[in-house]
Amino acid sequence: MSKAVKKKAPVKKESTSDLQILGERIKALRIAKGYSSYETFAYEHNFNRSQFGRYENGEDLRYSSLLRVIRALGITPTEFFNEDFE
Repeated sequence: MSKAVKKKAPVKKESTSDLQILGERIKALRIAKGYSSYETFAYEHNFNRSQFGRYENGEDLRYSSLLRVIRALGITPTEFFNEDFE
């Protein structure tokens, strides 16, 4: 017997714009840390390079992954969400 494959629920349009803002914030902070290339940052902080690129492009990510990114940027969650979020 095969298991039924669960389909992911589609991401709502409102969530998409929030994810774009999140990705832009990650990218801006990476650049501010002196990394012009997301691939270099991802490599040096043990992220899958293509996955990290998807984070910056506003694709959905898990909360645990976001915390890992925030730690790699050397800031706290409060500092991360301090700007550009309402």
